[in-house]
Amino acid sequence: MGLIGMFAFLQVYSVQAILPVLITDFAATEVQAGMVVGATVLAIAIMSPFLGMLSDAVGRKVFIVGALLFLAIPTALIAQSPSIGWMGVWRFLQGLSVPGITVVTIAYIGEEFEGRAVTELMSFYVSGSVLGGFMGRFLLGHLHELIGWRAGYYVMAAMTLLGALWVTKMLPASRQFVANPNFRSAIQTLGSHLVNRYVVTACLLGACVLFSLVGCFTFINLHLADTPYELSTGALANIFAVYLLGVIITPLSTTLLRRFGSARTVRVAVVVSMLGVLLTLVAPLWGVVIGLAVMSSGVFITQSATISYIAVNVKKGRSLASGLYYMGYYAGGTLGAWLGGITYARGQWSLTVWLLLFVQVLALLIASFGMIKTKSKAA
Repeated sequence: MGLIGMFAFLQVYSVQAILPVLITDFAATEVQAGMVVGATVLAIAIMSPFLGMLSDAVGRKVFIVGALLFLAIPTALIAQSPSIGWMGVWRFLQGLSVPGITVVTIAYIGEEFEGRAVTELMSFYVSGSVLGGFMGRFLLGHLHELIGWRAGYYVMAAMTLLGALWVTKMLPASRQFVANPNFRSAIQTLGSHLVNRYVVTACLLGACVLFSLVGCFTFINLHLADTPYELSTGALANIFAVYLLGVIITPLSTTLLRRFGSARTVRVAVVVSMLGVLLTLVAPLWGVVIGLAVMSSGVFITQSATISYIAVNVKKGRSLASGLYYMGYYAGGTLGAWLGGITYARGQWSLTVWLLLFVQVLALLIASFGMIKTKSKAA
């Protein structure tokens, strides 16, 4: 589960490490650079509920493998991009395949396992996705310095193909999956999810979470590439090592979930994330790095708690529920890339920080008033 999460997110944010280079190579604006990140995120948001419905009818493993195979194609085509616009097109196509991995994997875990195993496997899946987010940025940043970002994307495409082969061999076939090809039934399930408090709260919270993460880790690159830091792509890639804290912290979050429940855990994690965002305003580079580490740790705990909240409380149409969650989650990320770009262009990093804090306050309110305490259920 951890490695599936890694392969799913290897490509999603990789471009963040080379944004300053793209602005120079393509003579692009901050908003255009942000939307290259947002293009993939937008496609994931659009496709998540539909691929969830299709998976409920077709199956799990075949979807995960097929999505990884498709993902390798636009990844390779990015290397041929003649403009920032075409790069956005290929990034959008990347995003179309990602829900076939993420949404279906969450449904697979919910179907094949029960009780404590669900929470634990979900945390390992999130840890793998965190590792993939780091590896994508880290590898592409250093590959650019070695062979250029275009050749670097060919390497990334080859890695995705290897991931598809690995999942084909290692992932056990579903044992508990029951196909539901009835489209009318799927629409009825969709309608019930849209008024389900658990699903709606998780979607809103997820939107705030990814807004913060995309807004922060996209435009901190432009901030650190500018004076007085003037970091290279390799140095920016190294900054993303703070993501590795999430690989360690996320599995440990299961202890917090079992002891305090989803609602309390999320509230504490959001407050921690807000403190991290504020720390990025500290002038020395080490202060910024600590702030990013604290901020991202809070986000990862929030994400793990939220998807476990869905897995524990939603019993029918799990894949569709996961799809709706990711639709809200990545819609928030798209807004983070767009509004973050506008804000950074007008007020640089300091104004961007206030935008992120505003969204995190919304997340805190949603967790405080929307989440039903599920301590006993989670345990």
